[in-house]
Amino acid sequence: MSDTPKVSGTLRVDKWLWFARFARTRTSAAKIVTEARFRVNGQPTDKAHYAVRPGDVLTFALGPHIRIIKVIALAARRGGAPEARLLYEDLDPPKPKPAPAESALAVREEGAGRPTKRERRATDRLHGED
Repeated sequence: MSDTPKVSGTLRVDKWLWFARFARTRTSAAKIVTEARFRVNGQPTDKAHYAVRPGDVLTFALGPHIRIIKVIALAARRGGAPEARLLYEDLDPPKPKPAPAESALAVREEGAGRPTKRERRATDRLHGED
């Protein structure tokens, strides 16, 4: 893992989101800031040029999750995923969805809903239909 050259001072929030790989493009990073309810240190902003610095806490919606990210460092370029993870600390990581139980998918109450193919054939045999 190579060390990313760190930038001192501040960096545009859209650039930082792109560098930290929260967005695939700078345009989509700017869209996250302008269209989502984006907060920096609890203060709402819709400006993609807002300057962030190490220690700032970013709160924004990304997909179905609300992300709370603390800026640890600023980078000079967009690196790989291992380098990007060094730029922030996830204060509230998204919870994984619980896997549905295999048996729960196929179980239904007896007599509830439409008959299954097997039940329909048994009914047909009862009525003498072939």
